Amino acid sequence: MLYDLPLYRPPSEGDNLIVQVTLGCSYNQCSFCAMYKDKDYRALPLPAVFADIDQLSLLYPQAHRVFLADGDALTLPTDHLLAIADRLAARFPNLQRISTYATPIGLLRKSDDELARLKSRRLSLVYVGIESGSAEVLRRIAKGVSVENLVLSLVKARRAGLKISATVILGLAGKRLADEHILATADLINRAPPHFLSTLQLILPDTVAAGFLRRWEGEFVFQDDRAILAEQRLLIASLSPPRPVIFRSNHASNCLALEGTLPKDQTRLLTEIDQTMDGDLRPNWMRGL
Repeated sequence: MLYDLPLYRPPSEGDNLIVQVTLGCSYNQCSFCAMYKDKDYRALPLPAVFADIDQLSLLYPQAHRVFLADGDALTLPTDHLLAIADRLAARFPNLQRISTYATPIGLLRKSDDELARLKSRRLSLVYVGIESGSAEVLRRIAKGVSVENLVLSLVKARRAGLKISATVILGLAGKRLADEHILATADLINRAPPHFLSTLQLILPDTVAAGFLRRWEGEFVFQDDRAILAEQRLLIASLSPPRPVIFRSNHASNCLALEGTLPKDQTRLLTEIDQTMDGDLRPNWMRGL
C-alpha cells in the first residue's frame, strides 16, 4: 500500500484507516496553509481506490473507522463517494464511520439529499476549517468564503445528520485585529455550533510565510504566547452555544492543552488559563503542525 505523500489527517484519526481518494486540495489558496502546495488536485480513479481498499481489507480486516484523504474528498461527485462508501462497507464488516475533510463551499455544493444519502452510507463526520468568523480576517487569509456561507455550511451539515469537527486558528489576525477575530468567531460558533471545536495556534511554514504577510500589507504583528492565551480566554468566555460543544486545544501547535465541554466547563477552562498565564507552557521544541 503506497500513499502519495505528504499525507495529512486530523489528530483524532490517528488510529483509524486512511484511504486516499483525492490528491491535494481543490481550493488550495488559503494563505496560511502549506499542506498541499506541492500537489495538483485530482480525483483518483475508482478502480485504483477500490484496489487500495481491497488491499487494506486484507491487512486490517477489523478496521471500523475510515478517513478519506486528501484535502477535501467531499468535492468528489456524490455517486463517486457512494461507490467508495459501498466498497468500504463490503470489505470491512465492522465499519462504523467514514470521515473526511470538507470545505464550506464543498458542503454548500452538495444538496440536502446528497448529504443525507452519504450519511446513510456511514459518511458521518466532516472536519471543517472555520479559521475565523471575521469577514476581514477571512479576506486577508484568502479563505474564499463569506461569514454567512460559513454559517450556512455548518447548519446544512448538521441538518443532514453529519457531525462537525471545526477548527479555529488563534493568532491568525495578529495583534491589531485579535479581538475582532475572536469575538466574531465566537458569534459564528454561537449561531452554528459544531459538535467538536478545536483551536490551533498559528504556525507559518517558510513556504507560505511571505505570501501570508504580503496580504496584510505590513500590518501584521505576531502574537506571543501570553497574547494567544488571552485570545483563548476571550473565545471561551464569549461562547454560549445553544447545544453542547466538545472543546479541545490539544493540537501540537498549541502552547496550552485544554479540554472540556462548553458551556458546562466554561468556568473551569477559564480558571485553567488564568492559572497558566505566567506558568509553564508547552516548550517550542514540542510544537508543530
